[in-house]
Amino acid sequence: MLKAFQNFKEDEAGAVTVDWVVLTAAVVGLATLLVIQLQAGSSGLTAETDSFLGSQVVGEIGLPSE
Repeated sequence: MLKAFQNFKEDEAGAVTVDWVVLTAAVVGLATLLVIQLQAGSSGLTAETDSFLGSQVVGEIGLPSE
């Protein structure tokens, strides 16, 4: 029983998997934060553009007045 516990303690086969899981979780978390920040910035820019374009006056196209 002691030999089996010693082998289990020294086995590092699953350590690489744990490293990849942690690394992948960090990348997914950072990507999520990036998307949230980009969405917030683009929403503000969209609102400003909508406000500017809404205030513009478009002239009538046609024959010149006499």
